[in-house]
Amino acid sequence: LGSSSDLQVGEDVIAIGHALGLEGGPTVSKGVVSALGRSIAVDPVTTIVDLLQTDAAINPGNSGGALVNTRAQIVGINTAIIPGSQGIGFAINIDDVKVVVAQLLATGTVERGFLGINIFSMNPGLANQLGVPVLDGVAVAAVRPGTGAHAAGLREGDVIVQLGNEPIRNTGELSKFLINHLPGETVDLVYFKRDRRVETEITLGTRPSR
Repeated sequence: LGSSSDLQVGEDVIAIGHALGLEGGPTVSKGVVSALGRSIAVDPVTTIVDLLQTDAAINPGNSGGALVNTRAQIVGINTAIIPGSQGIGFAINIDDVKVVVAQLLATGTVERGFLGINIFSMNPGLANQLGVPVLDGVAVAAVRPGTGAHAAGLREGDVIVQLGNEPIRNTGELSKFLINHLPGETVDLVYFKRDRRVETEITLGTRPSR
């Protein structure tokens, strides 16, 4: 395994995978690192952050394959393309993958902090509807009673903008924060309740089994 934090734009990479499920074994395609730290919105609820962008050809069937550098080090896991585009593919950076892999090897599951909310990434229309003075953040669609979010005062329509010392601009950044902060940890929370900024603390819980 390599380190994605050492990557530079323009560096040569090779994507490995089973493109289109063609017979005869895996395929490889060569390209460069086109950009670092990309974010893509999969849907209104899901954003993937800190992706590597590459122009190495990635097609359906490549997902889960390795993106490697010229020193045979895995620097990313091929993940997504933008339909209709050419030369725009994305890989999860290997530094984020290592966190998940370590948990899977240790316990067989990925443990992460749990807030107890349903969420949407913010957009200008939603900001206007909720009456909040921010365009970035995570809007709360629902809150489970008895969770850390409920105890911290979060309610439907509130917008989370910071956890700990980290800005939370979309659902991807929230998900990444919760992977790195385990149940039982208490962190600072900043959110907007309409035009009022609220600063408090929240204790992360454990995701229920169902």
